[in-house]
This record gives sequence, structure tokens and C-alpha cells, in this order.
Amino acid sequence: MPMKKWTLLVLLFFSSRELVAQRGKFDTIRVGTLIVGNDTLIHKWLREVYVTAKAPRWYAKKMRQAREEREAYSRLRYNVYLVYPYAVAATFILKDVDSILGSLNSRVAKQQFKRRKEDELNKRFKDELQNLSITQGQILVKLIARQTGRPCYVIVKELKGGFNATIFQAMALLFDNNLKNKYEPEGEDAAIEQIVQEIESRGHYEIRK
Repeated sequence: MPMKKWTLLVLLFFSSRELVAQRGKFDTIRVGTLIVGNDTLIHKWLREVYVTAKAPRWYAKKMRQAREEREAYSRLRYNVYLVYPYAVAATFILKDVDSILGSLNSRVAKQQFKRRKEDELNKRFKDELQNLSITQGQILVKLIARQTGRPCYVIVKELKGGFNATIFQAMALLFDNNLKNKYEPEGEDAAIEQIVQEIESRGHYEIRK
């Protein structure tokens, strides 16, 4: 064997012995022992493990239902947080529209104002609202009724007339929605109301610009 390889082996041997020989205050780990005959065995208590019978079917069903309810509430919360700012914006817009319409005496002036306002709102909200899901649209109709105190059907009828309100209602029904829906905070909309109060208590939400 060449001298260089011998030298390398010798160095590795002594360096390994040196490493093994070095001891510090954390090198020793004290453990319990158990002497059996001539053997000394490590003795350590393990955590208790409980073995039970398989959970009954009704319990598994109950747990699954609880999980599904949590997931459904989580989706509802997400959707309410998403559309609530639109409902708040609708409240401000309708108050502004009602105020201006009340100051106009001419029917022609009122019609012209409504058309201008409709064009303005289309530019501002149309693309975003078209991207809402059916469920989000249903929640938005509910929240607008909550914020304004009027069902969407009544609002459309006041602004665009009874015929247009009927057309809009027919279109809404095609998408499993109903513009005549009222808001029932102590009834079927109790979960939505709880989430809205959570939003309002935090005092920060984005009103779409």
C-alpha cells in the first residue's frame, strides 16, 4: 500500500479515537435499568394506551354530520364576508338615489338620472357581480334586503317599473334566486345574521369602489 494511503488511515484512526475520547457534561444520559440474571436492560415507562371497542355506527354518523356542518358554516362565512361590502354599497347608493329623485320634479329628469346612474353602476359593479356564484347571489339578495329594509324586487320596481321588476324576477328564478326574499334574522337567516354581526363588530370591511 502506498505511503500516502497508510498515512491517511493512521490519521483517520487517531482522529476517530480522539473524537470518541472527548466527553462533555451532556454526554451521559441517565436511564432506568432492570437487571435480569447477568443482563442489565434499559427500563422506561411508556405512555398508557387504551384499547376500546370500535365506535358505534351512530357515533360515526354524528361525527360526520358535525364535520359537514362545520364545513358548511365555513363556506357560508366566506360568502357573507365576500358579498357584504356590496350590500353596504347598495345602501349608500339607494339613499343617494332616493334623495336626488326626491329633489327632481320632472319625470323626464328623473328618467335621465336613473339611466345615468344605471350606466355608472354597470361600469362599477357589473363585472364583479357577474363572477358571483349562485349561492353568493342568493346571500347578496338577502343582505340587500337587510341593509335597505326592502326586498330587491321592490327596489327594482321603484327604480325601473313593475314590468322590469317582473322580468328581473323571472331571470333570478332561472338562477335559483328570488328577488322577493325577505331577511329573517331570527329565522332561516340566523346564521347569516351571526356572521354579519361578527363583521360589524370588527368594524373593518372593504366597500367596493
